[in-house]
Amino acid sequence: MCGRFVRKTDMREIGKIFNAAEIESDLAPSYNIAPRQPIAVIMEKGKRKLVTMQWGLIPHWSKDESIANKLINARSETLIEKPSFRNAFKKQRCLIIADGFYEWQGTGMGKKPFYIFLRDEKPFAMAGLYENWTNPEGKIITSCTIVTTEANEFMKPLHHRMPVIVRPTDYDLWLNPLEMDFPKLQRVFSPIDSETMKAFEVSVQVNLVANNSEDCIRPMGE
Repeated sequence: MCGRFVRKTDMREIGKIFNAAEIESDLAPSYNIAPRQPIAVIMEKGKRKLVTMQWGLIPHWSKDESIANKLINARSETLIEKPSFRNAFKKQRCLIIADGFYEWQGTGMGKKPFYIFLRDEKPFAMAGLYENWTNPEGKIITSCTIVTTEANEFMKPLHHRMPVIVRPTDYDLWLNPLEMDFPKLQRVFSPIDSETMKAFEVSVQVNLVANNSEDCIRPMGE
């Protein structure tokens, strides 16, 4: 599960890290990204581009955009079976850029939020699927969902699911719209090594979407 995440790296730096030929996104850093908000995405369409999409998938066949609230995540195990994701998995895959994400751990004293990131503190790519949907006014909305997988040993104390973090060696495979070898694509879904991850508890201020500053990723007690 991934319901909130962070993107603090500058767009130009993201473009360099992920070898984007074009940068079409000028989003400012965001420390508490929530569903239905604009996010930074790498896609391949003739060339590799860094673009802006809305988080929360709206399938091309949907009658209205409210379905996006239910499709912020997609289970990797059922992408081929689910009508909401089948088309996008076949030919509209993308990389959703993040510096970290939040997860809430249930305790006897309520839920504690944790910030999870990579030990090297570099931005990473979560596997994504995207769709183009035309609203009643004729405007095209490009939206996406984050693919999730079973949790690795590091994540299990926090949640039984985690976003699919794509290894750099699999970027080309995942982004290639001509790749139709599904068993080959599914290798991307294996959880990354626990040793590459780090986490710490943060303030409950992240529970409120309106709170969006570096304070959101400050360790408790600082």
